[in-house]
Amino acid sequence: MAAGWRRAWAHVIPFFAFPPAVRKVIYTTNAIESVNARLRKIIKTRGHFPSDESATKLIWLALRNITAEWSRASHDWKQAMNQFAVLYAERFTEVPV
Repeated sequence: MAAGWRRAWAHVIPFFAFPPAVRKVIYTTNAIESVNARLRKIIKTRGHFPSDESATKLIWLALRNITAEWSRASHDWKQAMNQFAVLYAERFTEVPV
């Protein structure tokens, strides 16, 4: 385990440069894992795809249905969004909530 951390250390350190609120939102993987699990289930159930386009359409429709069920943002998203606005002012555009 320690060897894995050492090999990936250059990729881990930049994560700690973010403020705690941003790290918490970035590190929260439950939502990501949920989306991945649902996509895997849909793809596994479907099985064979006649073309790449048909696979892309199925994934797009699945993601559309998955995101339609989302009702609220992450618990600490407001704090993280404020930090993103400070850190990336030139790329950040505020979206009315």
